[in-house]
Amino acid sequence: MNTIKREKLNVALTRQFKKEIIAADYRTVPLQGGTVGNVHLVSGTAETAEGEILPFRIVLKIQKEWERYGDPGSWRREYDLYSSDLGAAFSPSLRWPTCYHAEFNAEVNEYRLWLEYIDGVSGLDLTADMYAEAALELGRFQGKLYAEQPAVLQSLTNLSHADFMKNTYLHYRSWPVVYDYIRSEDCELPLHLRQMLIEIDEQADEIFARIHKLPLVLCHRDFWVTNLIHADGNFALIDWDTCGWGCLGEDLASLIADEPDIDRMVEHYRRCIPAYYKGFSEHADVSRIEDHCVYELILLVFGYRLIEGYLHAEADDGKTKHVHTLQQIHEMKTAPLMVSSG
Repeated sequence: MNTIKREKLNVALTRQFKKEIIAADYRTVPLQGGTVGNVHLVSGTAETAEGEILPFRIVLKIQKEWERYGDPGSWRREYDLYSSDLGAAFSPSLRWPTCYHAEFNAEVNEYRLWLEYIDGVSGLDLTADMYAEAALELGRFQGKLYAEQPAVLQSLTNLSHADFMKNTYLHYRSWPVVYDYIRSEDCELPLHLRQMLIEIDEQADEIFARIHKLPLVLCHRDFWVTNLIHADGNFALIDWDTCGWGCLGEDLASLIADEPDIDRMVEHYRRCIPAYYKGFSEHADVSRIEDHCVYELILLVFGYRLIEGYLHAEADDGKTKHVHTLQQIHEMKTAPLMVSSG
């Protein structure tokens, strides 16, 4: 990684400890993730102006300019969001890591965020109860913002657009590699799974008409298990570079279907949707919503991505994994939702 400037580290640690830090010894270790940015855990000992020695752990995220299809501003979005007042909209139950210091280098289009390190449960270690709890807290967060419409929402100028999900789907659908494959005689996928995807394409206009009737909410748009950290009974949510306007329930598609615990996908679907709507309804009326569209959202967002993964899988177990995932999505269509308690 690029050399850490000690004065910047001292600034971040001073804000972390709320004590003046004059020196620090440190080491860095790359953290898992960071597919489009470099993320490192910086740990060591810091010395205060009074001579106190304090152990520390802090995250340094270094992000250079890059372009995501259909969303050119995403590379710097996390810096822009942390520079806004959005942090005040969170609750202890669902929040982002505290940013102690943010730097932007316009000469090379790069920013650095010095972030709180949170040690907790994440990824496939999350339990089914944690999935449901995350859905509940997401609903509360989005419902509160939807009902209150705080001024910060109007001040956020770098958000992904409401049609980002639709445009991404249409982009995938226009790709012959995946579109033609599920319609070809060479396709080795089970017929009912192929038909599931073909039907979504045939009904896309009608489905999007239903989706557009759902409330427009602030979405994370990468709300999958690796970006969720459960610690001390609360959730921290990282990687906000895809954040923007989306429909009610769009983030649930990621929670349920983005590299999930495949064998429990249907259970998570049945539990998370009622939990999410329960949380949202604490702030806004959802009684008139007849169709949550989460099944359709999952197929629109992940259907062709799974076909792409299937085609590019080098081993049979990789192909089997994607087929298994599509089968679980197929079973969601008729899966009854659990009654949310409380």
